[in-house]
Amino acid sequence: MKQVLIRFIAVLLLVIPGLGATYGFLLMKDALFHFFASYGEDASTHPFEWWRFIGGLALFLIGVGFIGGWTFFRDRKRNYVAPRFRKKRPRPPRPQA
Repeated sequence: MKQVLIRFIAVLLLVIPGLGATYGFLLMKDALFHFFASYGEDASTHPFEWWRFIGGLALFLIGVGFIGGWTFFRDRKRNYVAPRFRKKRPRPPRPQA
């Protein structure tokens, strides 16, 4: 039962940032849509919603960065990454002559 709980928590740690990134993407999309949808109307002036767009961008970047970083470090631990991303091992000291 303990293993199931640990796996459930691990899934939640990935789902929550994923939902945040999705919500941030939707905020950015809505800000752009509202601006361009009212662009041709002469009766209403709809300014661009900068705070909504910046907030959505922040949520999106934090969510994607968290998931990407988690995946990268998991793959690095299992040695699935390219040689340039592998951890550098310290060289053994040379014997003194």
